[in-house]
Amino acid sequence: MSAPVRVDVLLIGAGPVGLFGAYYAGFRGLRMAVMDSLPQVGGQVSALYPQKDIYDIAGFPSVTGQELVDRLFRQAAPFDPVYLLGQEAERLERVGDRIVVTSAQGVTVEASAVVITAGAGSASPRPLPCGEQFLGRGLHYFVPDMDVFTGRDVVVVGGGDSAVDWALAATEKASSVRLVHRGESFRAHGHSVSRLRASRCELTLGAQISALRGDDRLRSVEISTGEIVPADVVVAALGFKLQLGPIASWGLELRGRSVLVDAAMATSVPGVYAAGDIATHDRKVKLIAVGFGEVATAVNNAAAVLQPEVGLAPGHSSDSAPAVLAASEAYQRRKSWRS
Repeated sequence: MSAPVRVDVLLIGAGPVGLFGAYYAGFRGLRMAVMDSLPQVGGQVSALYPQKDIYDIAGFPSVTGQELVDRLFRQAAPFDPVYLLGQEAERLERVGDRIVVTSAQGVTVEASAVVITAGAGSASPRPLPCGEQFLGRGLHYFVPDMDVFTGRDVVVVGGGDSAVDWALAATEKASSVRLVHRGESFRAHGHSVSRLRASRCELTLGAQISALRGDDRLRSVEISTGEIVPADVVVAALGFKLQLGPIASWGLELRGRSVLVDAAMATSVPGVYAAGDIATHDRKVKLIAVGFGEVATAVNNAAAVLQPEVGLAPGHSSDSAPAVLAASEAYQRRKSWRS
């Protein structure tokens, strides 16, 4: 077993709220790690609607989900978060004055405080009924880099917002795009569907993928209509199974599928906080914008406990510009060394 990761704060969930929490922990001078069951940062925003425009983020008249995630990632980067991706937090226990979190994959993190930013809980993609042997060799459930579509024959499976978004994104780069949906109508937003119908994407409705074919890589797909079409890339956008998962067994006070918090965003377990959609309190409003404020509140309250001499108030970020800029410049130097 590898040595445990030792940090001041562990954030469980790498969506927008968790990423902003990573920045804020760094801003407060805390070492932090971010753990997520998904293989990429961005949480459900990157997994479900990366190309969809979001209109209720302060300061952004419009921003795509992926652009928001990319900006948050860059904002936190100078403080060197430790990202533990593809790691589902399974067990939480207190050992002395530390909290130990162990993932289902065997990674252990020792932290002085934990902030749960897991959104709607752990997410696992609904699998395509066939062709799992091509996972990573043409079959995708997540597409972190749109360049995977460039010059390729792309087939998207599904009829929800994610499927329509991926198909629209693919039309800008791919040689050909086809969307296969078992229904005759879409669950996606009407405006997106109108754009899709007006695009060069071919639609095959009332049908399913019956087989994926290829050798070392995916080459084609067979549709239940009997048609065989070329496919270098298949994006299975069939939705996700969301569940609270192991968090439900950590002794936290729950309200439904959410974690109950107080005004400090503290849970019923000392040293454990929660923020974003997974946290609940009276009159809770589930918005990304609200989650940003909640995670800043959680991190600042954790900082006041871990560093009593600095107190709760973080001060103005502009007053700390030299420290933040120094961290950013050091990050840029490290990037150049690594490249």
